[in-house]
Amino acid sequence: MTGLWVKQATLGFALALLVSAGTISVREQAESLYQRTDYQAAVNLLNRVGQKDAATYNLLGRSYYGLADYKKATESLERAAAMEPNNSSHYLWLGRAYGRRAETSSFITAPGFAKKTCTNFERSVALDPRSLDALNDLFEYYLQAPGFLGGGFDKASALAEKVRALDPVEYHFTQARLAEKRKEFNTAEAQLRRAVDLAPRQVGRVIDLAKFLSKQGRYQESDATFQRAQKIAPQNPKLLFEQAATYIETNRNLDTARALLKLYLQVALTPDDPPRQEAERLLKDSSGG
Repeated sequence: MTGLWVKQATLGFALALLVSAGTISVREQAESLYQRTDYQAAVNLLNRVGQKDAATYNLLGRSYYGLADYKKATESLERAAAMEPNNSSHYLWLGRAYGRRAETSSFITAPGFAKKTCTNFERSVALDPRSLDALNDLFEYYLQAPGFLGGGFDKASALAEKVRALDPVEYHFTQARLAEKRKEFNTAEAQLRRAVDLAPRQVGRVIDLAKFLSKQGRYQESDATFQRAQKIAPQNPKLLFEQAATYIETNRNLDTARALLKLYLQVALTPDDPPRQEAERLLKDSSGG
């Protein structure tokens, strides 16, 4: 852990020198901090910017999102969208931030935030129909949200067809999710295995299959699949986290799960990895703390 801190501090100092020398912009420095998940440092830097443009508000919103301050995230991203109403990324992140506000708010305010989640995801897809991130997030919303909040199985199924032309591997994953929703578990497994066959070096596809097998109570097969993933990408952050989370969910291999989480907390993370605070929570829960 100490070595990682030293590396981060050294890089941070180097970035500060580059900014003071005028080599890189403040936003570029903040983006670098964000990519290293140093969200608070990015927020501190961006809040010192006087006249903020849409890109700056977007980055500020994403940084607040990383800090789990979803109210400030939506406020910043709303400003970004107002300044650039045709930018798909602003609405994608607005949808994500409102989604987290829905998940973490009271039953009184949650429905309103959920509807805003749906509206912003739909707007993001409308502006960029080829954005897999936007399509995937809207697909999951449609699949999980009730009809009165804009969700629906038929909507999710129709959206999955748009994924087919963009990413055949991801399409099989959407079909697995739809089959699982219908409780057609054999079909779901077949679709996940098809995705692995098409992209055998994509560790995320192997993780998806391992997690599915665990949920079916097929622990030996799940463990073997996790081992396959380890051979593809040893110490991959997502693999460390998901394997640990799977063990904790099934209340088994807890010593291994804790070791994986401790290792996860030592590696360099990116915003695409599960949040560090979630790993800390799992570690605490698995230790009985």
